[in-house]
Amino acid sequence: MVNPRVVKALKRNLLTILTLVAVLLSIIIGLSMRASHPSYSPRVVMYVNFIGDLFLRMIRAVTLPLIISSIIAAIAPLDISLSKKIGTHAITYIICTTLISATIGIMLVTTIKPGGSIDKIEADGQRKGNTIIDTVLDLIRNVFPPNIVQATLQAYQTVLIPPENNTEASVYDWTISSRYIDGTNMLGVISVSVIFAITLSTIRSKTAKLIEIILEFTLAMMKIIQFLIWLTPIAVFFLILAKFLEMEDIGELFSKVGLYLGTIAIGMFLQGFVFLPILYFGFTRKNPFKFIGHIGSAILTAFGTSSSLATLPVSLKCVEENAGIDTRVSRFMLPLGATINMNGTALYESVAAIFVAQMVQIDLSIGQIITVALTATAASVGTAGVPQAALVTLVMVLDTIGIPAQDVSLVIASDWIVGRLSTMVNVMGDTYGAAVIESTSEKELHKLTMKAKKREEEAAAANGDVEVASS
Repeated sequence: MVNPRVVKALKRNLLTILTLVAVLLSIIIGLSMRASHPSYSPRVVMYVNFIGDLFLRMIRAVTLPLIISSIIAAIAPLDISLSKKIGTHAITYIICTTLISATIGIMLVTTIKPGGSIDKIEADGQRKGNTIIDTVLDLIRNVFPPNIVQATLQAYQTVLIPPENNTEASVYDWTISSRYIDGTNMLGVISVSVIFAITLSTIRSKTAKLIEIILEFTLAMMKIIQFLIWLTPIAVFFLILAKFLEMEDIGELFSKVGLYLGTIAIGMFLQGFVFLPILYFGFTRKNPFKFIGHIGSAILTAFGTSSSLATLPVSLKCVEENAGIDTRVSRFMLPLGATINMNGTALYESVAAIFVAQMVQIDLSIGQIITVALTATAASVGTAGVPQAALVTLVMVLDTIGIPAQDVSLVIASDWIVGRLSTMVNVMGDTYGAAVIESTSEKELHKLTMKAKKREEEAAAANGDVEVASS
């Protein structure tokens, strides 16, 4: 008789097992086909890639509504009245650590170059002569779109036109023009979503029904995403098989993917076991490695489940019982973190996007690299805390810098292990965050405690008056 625990473990990891089987099958069949026929025409590759292309189309179709609804659903229900300073500290911590995580990933991938050096430039939107200032100003302009609907379809871009008969003229003498390029202005969409969510949060008593509708819509989108994720093994098989038939040097592909995984692993280690512990020590003056011991079971659960939400009960138990974190902080920070604090996901998406650009020989400008960091940070807020959901937002990050969505197949095969590593760092970011927020909010917590005691005393006095009057 089969052990029930084995059956339970197989059910829990069925998606991962099916994805691994699909990867192995695609490699075996791909190698066999290449052995019998060294090269295949683009049309044959297109036929093989058709199923995978349909999957990516479905993913792209749900990305925008998922991101918008997830951001609003994560922020709008927050009880700002609990303590505005505690909430501000938590949001600041999440934004800063996630952005730093993305930056670490970008620094590593641009230094190590796992996808190889760039021999040609084909990226959409490369503009000779544009200054870094122009690029930064474009990013800021895109944060404030003049038309919300247009922001879902186009992004603003400055264009510098040199004088006709003076190619040596200074860039400051060039004519300044502009255009809108195809592709979602995700920075604008996210900024509008955040502002709308904060507005709803400040008037929750009057907008409760609207918030409830958005929450229900988000649940529906999550259900669709879960359905699409279960199609991943089929899509992975055809995407990887098509890539095998398309690549000229398979050995080089394996070596680059291996170097990519090494880059990811180094980044996760630096974020989870170097930066976060240093941050923890800086704010609390306590031994960070002792804290790692307190949250050890949460880290292992995160690796096993590849889901921040599934790890949440374990994380709460670890920080409250083992680390002794104030429950008012832990029960605010950890659920919030499981929803929008995705340090590991931001790092993974940053590295993956630039790795794909290197693989397909697209040279990214400084502005596009900054866009990767900001978009990966913002997109991680809308990443569902379930296995392999980061693939959805990775497609969005690639779209933002003009890389075809089908090139995600270069990294999709390794997502099963990268997802587990990123989830570990996500959970570590949440738990360390609870400790940091507790340390920075001691005065606010003391005030809340005094207010609670005062309310209890007033309630007790009122009950005493009622008892005396009744007697």
